Amino acid sequence: MSETQVQTEARVSTLDDYAGVVGTAEIAELRALAAPLKGRSVQMVNSTSVGGGVAEMLIRVVPLIQELDLNIRWDVITGGDEFFAITKAFHNALHGGSYDMPDESFQTFLAYTEQNRARMQFDCDFTIIHDPQPAALIEARTNRSGHWVWRCHIDLSQPNRRVWEFLQPYVNRYDVAIFSSPAFARRLPLPQYLFYPSIDPLSEKNRELEPECVSRVLERFHIDPDRPILTQVSRFDRLKDPLGVLRAYRLVKRYFDCQLVLAGGSASDDPEGGAVLAEIQEAAGRDPDVHLLNLPPWSALEINALQRASTIIIQKSLREGFGLTVTEGLWKKKPVVASAVGGIPTQVIHKCTGLLAYSVEGTAYQIRYLLSNPNIAARLAEWGHEHVRENFLITSNVRRYLTLFLHLLR
Repeated sequence: MSETQVQTEARVSTLDDYAGVVGTAEIAELRALAAPLKGRSVQMVNSTSVGGGVAEMLIRVVPLIQELDLNIRWDVITGGDEFFAITKAFHNALHGGSYDMPDESFQTFLAYTEQNRARMQFDCDFTIIHDPQPAALIEARTNRSGHWVWRCHIDLSQPNRRVWEFLQPYVNRYDVAIFSSPAFARRLPLPQYLFYPSIDPLSEKNRELEPECVSRVLERFHIDPDRPILTQVSRFDRLKDPLGVLRAYRLVKRYFDCQLVLAGGSASDDPEGGAVLAEIQEAAGRDPDVHLLNLPPWSALEINALQRASTIIIQKSLREGFGLTVTEGLWKKKPVVASAVGGIPTQVIHKCTGLLAYSVEGTAYQIRYLLSNPNIAARLAEWGHEHVRENFLITSNVRRYLTLFLHLLR
């Protein structure tokens, strides 16, 4: 899917379409907040146009801000395999992993940053740089022009010191930093704000589906609708711990005749996806009840159907920024079992909107508990849905951006 196709799909919903979900008062509030900002220019910059939660949010947020009469554009940095191997290593290290790349990798990173800086224009009232990959583009700022915001979507609570000490001088030069959880914040000489990520309830991935559509997707992937379906939707990434999910499934399988769906894909800025998928395939062996689905970026409808068909949604991440697949599962009124990492506990309030786990065995135990107690599972699912409605929908995200812009202008 080209970026043009993505943006075309994103223009389907207008602000008024969301009134049926969040109410007319919230839509009126957005218009009132945007009125003083009419004509102001906004630039969003990230590392990929498809794949991953950041791209999914921008695909929906950008057209809505544009509808509110702000001039907004979305730019994506470019780079070769060498660059994205380095930024993937940054990503893992900032989540607390080791960093084994040579010192020259930092200069390579800056060389690609300079290429992007020379290629791009930075002339907007508000420039929002997403995550570490384009963080050094702050070098493009001249004469303190405009307002520059660093929007960090990843867990920085225990970053690798070597990588963070390299990036922090660039982060320090922004006007504002935004994090997805209070635990992610760092000691910085600039204001820091809390923005929850969000999902679009009207997008192809989250809208209501006819039962026949769900059935067709299950049939296509040879999944039995009459037996429990355990599902994790995530990029094939070691930090999502797909092997741990497989081990938990096998523990549950001793007691329940269930199936496991591991549905994922890759993004253009993640070079490890193929290797991780191969590891899972080898570990799964010939188990006919393990369904490994390597889906292309335009599979939103299929993911929606798989989540709606699931008995339980799993997110057994080792580290996590926020975990929008958790949000998606909660929105679809599915009981969720997830790791107590990153921003997940903000969504999964234990024994209220879902169940948290701390290990493979704990994950298996919580899944068995829900399978044994369907009434409790249904109650958690209802409460989880309302929690998302109140906190994690796209209209809330747009409201936060508008409020921030007004604050920066003052």
